[in-house]
Amino acid sequence: MGQKWLMKSEPDVWSIDQQKKAGAKGAPWDGVRNYQAAKNLRGMKKGDLCFFYHSNIGKEIVGIVEVIKESFLDKTDKSGRFVAVQVKFKEKLKRNVTLEEVKNTKALSHLSLIKQSRLSVMPIDSKSWKIINKMSNT
Repeated sequence: MGQKWLMKSEPDVWSIDQQKKAGAKGAPWDGVRNYQAAKNLRGMKKGDLCFFYHSNIGKEIVGIVEVIKESFLDKTDKSGRFVAVQVKFKEKLKRNVTLEEVKNTKALSHLSLIKQSRLSVMPIDSKSWKIINKMSNT
């Protein structure tokens, strides 16, 4: 069982529905320009699962994607310093889990989602992964 993550995307830029339409070949998760988030991308392994979080609009966990290709140079980065990973759609959550619900769940209060709200890619421990899945009825 691989590592678990949470990846944020603004739904008007890249949504869970667009991710689903990308199909089995998936799509690159690129455009990350934060060093800590980029380090997290480099740590991802093929088969790792990630919560898909709609940021800015909605502010909720809406689905799960799977890493299908480990870190490679981000074609959108002219400096050559940043990486991307390839992810494919796995499933939509049966019920979206809002940021507010995460904040109000004591067992999740340690998550970077709350503590480092600007971080776009973060690890999720297995206990928190189970709690969020239970909250979503998935």
